[in-house]
Amino acid sequence: MIELTADLTLQNKRFAGITLAKGTYLYCGSANGPGGIAARVIRHCKTTKKPHWHVDELTSNGAGRVTSVLVVPGGDECELRAALHEPDTQVPVPGFGSSDCIDCVSHLVITQDDDISALFTKLPKV
Repeated sequence: MIELTADLTLQNKRFAGITLAKGTYLYCGSANGPGGIAARVIRHCKTTKKPHWHVDELTSNGAGRVTSVLVVPGGDECELRAALHEPDTQVPVPGFGSSDCIDCVSHLVITQDDDISALFTKLPKV
């Protein structure tokens, strides 16, 4: 879960000019590279880093902060995102975090639900 404390205008070439409103965002990603999930989570929590993934823009240079992480070993990011996409969530940026996915509109959703544990109960069991 990423909390934006102020509106953020994206600079990434693909999404340049799109503004994300202040709020709570849920991002579903995978970590198949070196270091696995631990390395990826540590990277996302850092505030200073060279941008590589779309989500880096939300978590860099004070833009937003990671407030919680759910690790699902063996989980599928598309299934997780689908489970989280409920009537109280919205897709703020089509294609965000899902450029290599043909089935998902986005791997980023915004939610009005402050109780993240309620959202996690909707996740598929792995």
